[in-house]
Amino acid sequence: MRKLAITTAAALTALAAFCAHGAWVYEGEFILEIVTGLAVAPNDNVYAVQWWGEGQSGYVFYFTPTGSILNNWWVDEREPAVIAVAPNTNVYVGYSEGVVYYTGGGGYLGKWRCSPQYNSPVFGVAVAANGNVYASDPVRDKIHYFTATGSKLGEWGGQGSGNGEFNSPSGVAVAPNTNVYVADHDNHRIQYFTSVGSFLGKWGSRGTGDGQLRGPSGVAAPPDGYVYVADTWNNRIQYFTPSGSFLGKFGKYGTGKGTFYHPEGLDLSNCSRRLYVADAGNNLIQYFRWTETAVAPASLGRVKALFR
Repeated sequence: MRKLAITTAAALTALAAFCAHGAWVYEGEFILEIVTGLAVAPNDNVYAVQWWGEGQSGYVFYFTPTGSILNNWWVDEREPAVIAVAPNTNVYVGYSEGVVYYTGGGGYLGKWRCSPQYNSPVFGVAVAANGNVYASDPVRDKIHYFTATGSKLGEWGGQGSGNGEFNSPSGVAVAPNTNVYVADHDNHRIQYFTSVGSFLGKWGSRGTGDGQLRGPSGVAAPPDGYVYVADTWNNRIQYFTPSGSFLGKFGKYGTGKGTFYHPEGLDLSNCSRRLYVADAGNNLIQYFRWTETAVAPASLGRVKALFR
């Protein structure tokens, strides 16, 4: 066990060094007023939800990867704020009482409440590879999970700052290995769990330094093996190893290209290797592309060897 721990630590150090030889570079943007959440479909189309304010309904728009509008539909529910696209392209939207879902073209399929006893607004929604749907409930400080059609499977959490407790949980993401990542917004951290809610780990604390967070709203855990966090109040994006080791960051407060004003949702395109960010305060979706710089052959070989 000791040898494995040392090897893993060395691998993470090497990966961090490898990541230093690349950067996320601004590539483009498209305008969408009051954009609060987005998700990238398997075909690389970008879905985004537009919420018009407290007590109001909103729209779902979907775009080509570079921002040409393909279509939109009205969400006839109060306060639709977050969105996820399933592997079968069904679209799930979190609203003030639960989750409503559609075909990829906007055909209504159904909806459900997270709790029959409470109005449970959803501030984060994610779909696992098996179709299960995870939703964050910032009022009851819980994560609920369901089948693809809304049958309740379980929940976990509760108000607090201990392991497995939350203070206004926001974004949710499911990694390819089925681990569930939660942006624990008012605790200024990320927590992660098994698919049924067993606590695995956490990272982050309130601050502006590398790896510190202030009010994280969005989290993504795509197949590239990183975990991306919309560090909302710090107006930046940070990315980490799956266990929370800091790898890099980009962005700062501003209205220019590559700067942010309260980024909320984010997702990665697996095909084009673009990272999309819902820049809520600037009424934009910005997208970035990973750009590699030269890596010394010996360093690259060491990274490959450590991850065999």
